Amino acid sequence: MKHIKKLITSIFLLSVISTIGISQKYAFVDTEYILNNIPAYKAAQDQLDQTSAEWEKEIRDMYAEVEKLYKAYQNDAILLTQEMKKKREDEIVSKEKEAKDLQNKYFGREGELFTKRQELIKPIQDEIYNAVKEMAVEGNFAVIFDTSGSLSMLYTNPRYDLSDDILEKLGYKN
Repeated sequence: MKHIKKLITSIFLLSVISTIGISQKYAFVDTEYILNNIPAYKAAQDQLDQTSAEWEKEIRDMYAEVEKLYKAYQNDAILLTQEMKKKREDEIVSKEKEAKDLQNKYFGREGELFTKRQELIKPIQDEIYNAVKEMAVEGNFAVIFDTSGSLSMLYTNPRYDLSDDILEKLGYKN
């Protein structure tokens, strides 16, 4: 079903494009390929991966502490008074909430990883977009497609792939 949807979307897109004007020029780029050939992107991605791994370890350690507290509570439960049980249960719940809050702080929708990714990668993406826009104006292209995303094409002629031209425009290829 998903492939049929993509095929129908592609056919519709191609038919709309063909009715706009046959004399129009079209090209495509692969932004994933472009990004992977920019050293600053690789460095930013490595930094994000390292930061993410550190945060994941910190959260795993917190959950391990929660598990340790819970096991100790289970082992000691017979010997504890109701008041002591309540205190230990509250401590476990508090530690677990703390771990969840930290996880959300780092990896949540608007978390620190999202913010850091925006800070490090968005300027590179903006630079690529501006280069594509310049190339579209200079080459009088009506449309430049990005083949790295969800857009599916039935056929692409490598002759019209501007990915290397974009890298050259950005100064990453000679």
